[in-house]
Amino acid sequence: MKIVACVLAGGLGVRLWPRATEKHPKQFSHMLGDGTLIQNTVMRLLPFVDTSDIWVVTTRDLAAHVSEQLPLVSPDHVILEPFARNTGPSIGLAASVITASYNEDVVIVVLPSDHLVMNVREFQITLDRACVAAESADTIVTIGVTPTRSETAYGYIQVGDTLDLENPVLKDKVHRVRTFAEKPDLATAQRFIDAGDFVWNSGIFVARAQVIMDAIDQHLPDHGPLLHIARKALGTEEYDAVLEYQFRQMRSVSFDVGVMEKATNVCVVDGSFGWSDVGTWDELYRLSMKDGKNNVIEGNVVTVNTHNCFVSSQTGRLVGIVGVDNLVVVETEQALMICNRGKTTDVRDLVDLLRRRHIGGPL
Repeated sequence: MKIVACVLAGGLGVRLWPRATEKHPKQFSHMLGDGTLIQNTVMRLLPFVDTSDIWVVTTRDLAAHVSEQLPLVSPDHVILEPFARNTGPSIGLAASVITASYNEDVVIVVLPSDHLVMNVREFQITLDRACVAAESADTIVTIGVTPTRSETAYGYIQVGDTLDLENPVLKDKVHRVRTFAEKPDLATAQRFIDAGDFVWNSGIFVARAQVIMDAIDQHLPDHGPLLHIARKALGTEEYDAVLEYQFRQMRSVSFDVGVMEKATNVCVVDGSFGWSDVGTWDELYRLSMKDGKNNVIEGNVVTVNTHNCFVSSQTGRLVGIVGVDNLVVVETEQALMICNRGKTTDVRDLVDLLRRRHIGGPL
């Protein structure tokens, strides 16, 4: 079995503004521990996939970050989208390019570049099961994470019957997907947890290249022909121009919505490896070490009578916080952002407003 990894690195992560910006998105930022999120993503793949078999999909605007942070990845393995069109076109383009370099039976592990995994060994064991399942059947395998709380920021997968596969390694480990559920409200999330047959959607997909391309042809019929045209131009001087023309005709759609929610050949492997999409400041606060007053403090910060706050300063400038509770305060060279904990998903709305009003520096 030949396995290659495809790391999706074209997203922006604007809910973590101002540390993450359009010109320097969250996957290229330090959030927790050593290394940036994309560096840590690649590092946990290396014992499982050869360096020469790691591919990265990103936009032309972000290519320099990939080259700088991932010198081990060959420049020939950085697939450049002319501009972002969400994960549907990204994964379709990657499958086309990777097939041209290998063959239609190569197993592709598609994973986000900006997630956190605590137990790397357990992650690799789960990934191995998903790859074996993908090689064994014409199926798209997703990895579901065993939920630890009623979380409203994640999508969910309802797990169905066990998939009958001959490989004994996979006995009782692979299940059919009954349905996908979008991010729920708190009451619905709790019902999912109580039901016991829902897992978090990790956004990780594993399948043979041909299975991915067939699924796009079937479920995104307006995208498939455009990707085939671009693939025919691979290796020619006209490729960049052809690809840009085809991408302009594609609508923005996620692989989840465009393919996974429609396909019937989808299964799920459960994983328990300490996972987070690090999607908001609230999530980063939850994951970080706290002091005796339940504060997370980063940088040159002094607090008085302050509790349950996340305060981060990356400038070296002294930040003083007095008599507050449940705040997120993030200072960078470009901006200062303050909001209530529990409301950090609304940071996206702030960034949208700044864009519309053309306020401030790089967003």
